[in-house]
Amino acid sequence: MCAMAETGGVREVKSAGRTVELLELLAARGDQPARLRELAEELGVPRSSMYALLKTLIDRGWVRTDVTGSLYGIGIRALLTGTSYLDSDPRVRAARPYLDEASDALGETIHLARLDGGDVVYLATRESHEYLRPFSRVGRRLPAHVGALGKALLAERIDGELPLWGEELAPMTPNTHRTRAALVADLARVRERGHAVDREEGVLGIVGFGFALRYDVPAVDAISCSVPTARLTEGREERIVEVMREIRAKIEAVVPRGPARARSGARSRERSS
Repeated sequence: MCAMAETGGVREVKSAGRTVELLELLAARGDQPARLRELAEELGVPRSSMYALLKTLIDRGWVRTDVTGSLYGIGIRALLTGTSYLDSDPRVRAARPYLDEASDALGETIHLARLDGGDVVYLATRESHEYLRPFSRVGRRLPAHVGALGKALLAERIDGELPLWGEELAPMTPNTHRTRAALVADLARVRERGHAVDREEGVLGIVGFGFALRYDVPAVDAISCSVPTARLTEGREERIVEVMREIRAKIEAVVPRGPARARSGARSRERSS
């Protein structure tokens, strides 16, 4: 029988937990495959047990290996499962036509993302008409404190509900907030403004404008528009905010509202912005 551990009154199947941890570890490494020794040490399991688990997952397509059989990475089954998640999510389906509309109206990169713990996960992207990325951002994670998407969603929460990052925050550029206090001050401005602005905090040369989708309380999804600084004039910024507010309203009008989650000190989300 599989070993189990008590977790909050519910028994966890250790072998299943170890499998998930391994897949998450491989996914987090991206294009950097790992050796057996690295994986065994990272997860704290014997090499023999790790090898047996890898072999099972390779046979089922969840893990891939190179021609030497010594390097391991995430397998194609993870892609198929991820694609199924996106295709089956009614909110992603409902938002797609409006992401296209925003892309056509602005010609800039448009994102839809979801908050997952302290990160945002990209669910859909419409690339800029002027610049195409060499990789797809869909499925990638970004710390919520570094970009417009994440800040728009964090601002929908009271400060006591922010992820437990500690007082020091990991920067991605020289413009990223480095302290919790600086982030909290920025989130107050987001609430006043009604949308988040990321001025080269996640990527140098890129400014982002993020808008929480308030069909959940607090919001878990957001949309954003990313623009190179070279193309961002004052009039252009006003136009982007105007279009993205309209797109947010259209998405919120077609997506059924979820039940509000009970929270202490919850703020009203009924704002005119």
